[in-house]
Amino acid sequence: MAALLTMFGFVPQVIKIFCTKSVEDVSLPMLFQFGIGVLLWTLYGFHLRNPIHVVANIVTFLTLSVVIGLYIHYSYVIVGRNNER
Repeated sequence: MAALLTMFGFVPQVIKIFCTKSVEDVSLPMLFQFGIGVLLWTLYGFHLRNPIHVVANIVTFLTLSVVIGLYIHYSYVIVGRNNER
């Protein structure tokens, strides 16, 4: 249960970003800090040879990557287009 909650913990954030087209309330340093933690847990899972740890953290990292991608898109790409007009 804990793995499922962690893996899909960023899904509500992704939905909110898509709906509002805004990332004002998202902290990029927190996302990177969390990402480093997830990568370390993944390495630990490899060390333990525990596929549950590895897969759960890879999925978590992928959902986190979507949030980071949306952050970049809505912070820099969209803002950059609006500034060119």
